[in-house]
Amino acid sequence: MDGKVDLITIISLVVAVVVILKLRSVLGRRTGDEESRVERYRTQQQERQAGQPQDKVVTLPTREGAMAGPGNAQIAVAEAEERIRSFAGGNEGVADGLIEVVRLDNGFDPKNFLDGASQAYAMIVTAFAEGNRKLLRDLLSREVYEGFAGAITDREGRGEQIDQSFVGINKADIVEAEVVNGNAQVTVKFVSKLISATSDSAGEVISGDPQKVKDVTDIWTFSRDISTPRARQNPNWRLVATQAAN
Repeated sequence: MDGKVDLITIISLVVAVVVILKLRSVLGRRTGDEESRVERYRTQQQERQAGQPQDKVVTLPTREGAMAGPGNAQIAVAEAEERIRSFAGGNEGVADGLIEVVRLDNGFDPKNFLDGASQAYAMIVTAFAEGNRKLLRDLLSREVYEGFAGAITDREGRGEQIDQSFVGINKADIVEAEVVNGNAQVTVKFVSKLISATSDSAGEVISGDPQKVKDVTDIWTFSRDISTPRARQNPNWRLVATQAAN
């Protein structure tokens, strides 16, 4: 370079210095808005860690045990079986049958079933007395419906009417449970109280007593298909058999 200063080089250096200073002034500068965003973020993080609720946060419900691992699932099954054995009150046959149902349908709960079966029993007894075929069709299997409907038709043909009041269920117990060809079948013994009287076409009472409460014992079997996940989506049980108490 023989010791001479190149004017172009000096100009280039000056331009470079000016560019660097400009970049620093822009990139290194913070605004009040940025600082407030950082502060809000820190506050949110602290709230999450402290477990404090935040605005516009919705907790979605989840099915208990849905994300459980194999170990937890085994524990849940064991606990369910223990509850069922306690519910069965020492009746090993009933307990084994209910556990068989639960192993195919882990949403089955014997207490909830018994509550629903008791409601269905009251509805069916009342519908039969009233001759409500539509309701019976929804609650009975085809074979049982045909028997109930036939009895209603015979009663109507004779001009008879039933005057009945369902007082309540004294006791309802599961006496048998099993899985048959993918169908859960649970048998319940009902002890109920009714006021019932049958009148002929002239209005004369021919059986029962419209003033007397009587005890009635029925043993009914309810069934539900639990063979596949799709079948288990249908929660409805149907009455498939009736029998008289011994």
